[in-house]
Amino acid sequence: MNNHEIDYKIYGDDMQFVEVELDPQETVIAEAGSFMMMEDDIHMETIFGDGSGGGGGLMGKLFSAGKRMLTGESLFMTTFTNQGVGKKHVSFAAPYPGKVIPMDLSELGGKIICQKDAFLAAAKGVTVGIEFQRKVGVGFFGGEGFIMQKLEGDGLAFVHAGGTIIRKELLPGQSLRVDTGCLVALTSNVQYDIEFVKGVKTALFGGEGLFFATLRGPGSVWIQSLPFSRLASRVFAAAPSRGGAKDEGSIARGIFDMFNGD
Repeated sequence: MNNHEIDYKIYGDDMQFVEVELDPQETVIAEAGSFMMMEDDIHMETIFGDGSGGGGGLMGKLFSAGKRMLTGESLFMTTFTNQGVGKKHVSFAAPYPGKVIPMDLSELGGKIICQKDAFLAAAKGVTVGIEFQRKVGVGFFGGEGFIMQKLEGDGLAFVHAGGTIIRKELLPGQSLRVDTGCLVALTSNVQYDIEFVKGVKTALFGGEGLFFATLRGPGSVWIQSLPFSRLASRVFAAAPSRGGAKDEGSIARGIFDMFNGD
C-alpha cells in the first residue's frame, strides 16, 4: 500500500467523532478545524495541500493548495504523526449533527467523488483533489456547482454528512433519483446527471426544488437524510428577527426593549 495503514473507532450516535490509532511514524491528515484531541508524542504540523507529495517542489505544493481554494476549503491541512514508541490516538469531530463514514479506497476502485465539504480526515497518502463536472446542467443545477472533491489512493478516508447516511448499490443500468443536496458521495463509475422535475405544478409548488440528481450504475452512492443547507435554512427561518418573541416576558427581553424604546 502507498498509504499509511491506520486503525480507527467511531464514537457517538448523532454527534460523532472518529478516534484514529497510529503506530510509530504513522500519519493522518485532517481538514483544518476538525481536530478534537490527541495523546502525547503526536506531532501536529500545518501543511499546504494534502501532503501527498504530488507535483514536487514549492510549485507543486502551491498548485495543490490552490486546487483546494476552488472547493471553498482552506489552503492548509494538518498532519498528525506518532513520533513515540507505542500506539497513540488522535480524534477528529464532525462539524454538525450527522455520521462519520469510513471509506476504504482500496475496496472502492481507488477513487471517491464527494460533496466539497464532506472530507474530514484520511491516512497520509490519500490525495484530496477536485473533480470538475463536465456537463453544464450538473454544474449549474447539481447543488454542488462545477467542482466537487475527489479522494484518491488505497487507504482509509473519513467523510462526514448530515442526519442518517445510507449506502445504495446500483446494478448496471439501474438508476436512482435523489435530491441534489442529499447526495454525499459516489464511486467514479457511477454516472451523475441532472433531471428537471416534470409537471409545472410539481415544479412550482411541490417544495422540493426544480431538479433531481439522477445516478446510474454500476457503483455505490451515499445519501444523507439532512443536508446542512436544509438544516441551516430551517434554523434561519425559525429564528426570531429581534432576538425573541414579544410574549417571552423575560427580564433580558424587557431590558432589551427598554433600550430600544419599546
